Amino acid sequence: MEYLLDTINLADIKTFTQHMPISGVTSNPSIIKKEGQIDFFSHMNAIRDIIGDMCSLHIQVSQKDYPGMMKDAEAILKGVDDQVYIKVPVTMDGVKAIKNLKAQGIHVTATAVYLTSQAFIACEAGADYVAPYYNRMEAMGIDAGRDIQSIADCIERYGYKTKILAASFKNVAQINQAIGAGAQAITSAPNLYKDVLTDARVADAVEVFCSDWTDIYGNCSIANLKDNKKEM
Repeated sequence: MEYLLDTINLADIKTFTQHMPISGVTSNPSIIKKEGQIDFFSHMNAIRDIIGDMCSLHIQVSQKDYPGMMKDAEAILKGVDDQVYIKVPVTMDGVKAIKNLKAQGIHVTATAVYLTSQAFIACEAGADYVAPYYNRMEAMGIDAGRDIQSIADCIERYGYKTKILAASFKNVAQINQAIGAGAQAITSAPNLYKDVLTDARVADAVEVFCSDWTDIYGNCSIANLKDNKKEM
């Protein structure tokens, strides 16, 4: 299972890569817009410096036509590094770009997936990841969990190497459903990961454990008990 951050906020990336088993960072023009007008290449390289070479970095093209996509991809690979996953929307020109980028050995994430048929075509074109938009699909009346399961079944049936990178979530329940349906990777805004790890029920349980310990040993931690034993 892979957990990715769907943000380019450097402070959030630093924090969550320290606290969670983060596998990578995803971005798109809308996410970039939230940060304002950044120095694009310097910012993306700063993200790479934080996450390191072992994590994946997914950067989306800005153009919708094939020549523009290919030029964007070339610029990204030169301006950041050749291990970046180029995010390409699954459109007519996008599939053409996916095919040609994969022919060159370039990592590709097929994005803006709303339909299972898009995902099937992207898998056949060789995409490394397909990114179905869970919440947006649900808003359109599509059973996103069922469709992700269909994509997962197709990948298994035909032996594709493509992974499902589920995206676009509004709550933790949707993330759980996507994983249960067969997504091998999740990309989410940091706040949803924080919701999981700061859940009030968990915090209450931890408080009870700490209180029970204090009732027995006072303010002496396990580490201090060990130190005291050595001194004895």
